[in-house]
Amino acid sequence: MSHTILLVQPARNPETRTYSDYESVNECMEGVCKIYEEHLKRRNPNTPTITYDISQLFDFVDQLADLSCLVYQKSTNTYAPYNKEWIKEKIYVLLRQAAGTPP
Repeated sequence: MSHTILLVQPARNPETRTYSDYESVNECMEGVCKIYEEHLKRRNPNTPTITYDISQLFDFVDQLADLSCLVYQKSTNTYAPYNKEWIKEKIYVLLRQAAGTPP
């Protein structure tokens, strides 16, 4: 359980920057999925059930101006930065686990 801060900048405009904090990396990755799900709901307000596959989620992550996270490192009492590729790897592992498929 490492405290994780998610930094999101959807557009080039720096004023679109936001952050969220989570108790663990997995919670943070679930948060990224929820951001995408909210995006889909806004784009498809009349669709009762929204489905997507991981490639669509990763395309969404790639089109964000910036997405990164800071993960607390207990040994050094600091936060380590991680980029989009690392986030996508962690989401992939999380979704595989959720589906009951070994990574």
